[in-house]
Amino acid sequence: MQRPWYQQFWPWFLIVLPACVVVASLYTFYLANSHADSMVVDDYYKKGRAINQDLSELKEAERLGLIAELKLENGEIAIRMQGEHEAGEAIYLRLSHPTLEAQDVQALLSSDANGIYRLRPDHELLKGKWHLQLEAFDKRWRLQNTVYLPSSDWLQIRAGS
Repeated sequence: MQRPWYQQFWPWFLIVLPACVVVASLYTFYLANSHADSMVVDDYYKKGRAINQDLSELKEAERLGLIAELKLENGEIAIRMQGEHEAGEAIYLRLSHPTLEAQDVQALLSSDANGIYRLRPDHELLKGKWHLQLEAFDKRWRLQNTVYLPSSDWLQIRAGS
């Protein structure tokens, strides 16, 4: 006499394999929804169109011959500006970490009597690669580059490089 199907090996083997796939896909779906990627921008189309407008700010910095020198020492960021830069003009500083949004630093800076812009961030900056962006307060020009921090020497950021 033949045993009923539920007492045989092969039907259960064929049922368990798809069941494992279903459980794994549900777990993957849970992980994808519970840990959202903060680097993805919702309005990517607008950001992409804005790139063309941003190029004019970079060209203006190149026309003015702007050079920024940056130094990070003892937890303080110091910036010196050279070129056709108005003395005392406020600038926006944006330091973006490539992967950790919580590490980003944004500030409006004004210069001291020596013409040096200083900022002490709220948190210690991680060692490694950073995206630096300096902008005039009225958004006439912009300098940007990738820098590696910390640096005890002055790093030069030139327009057009």
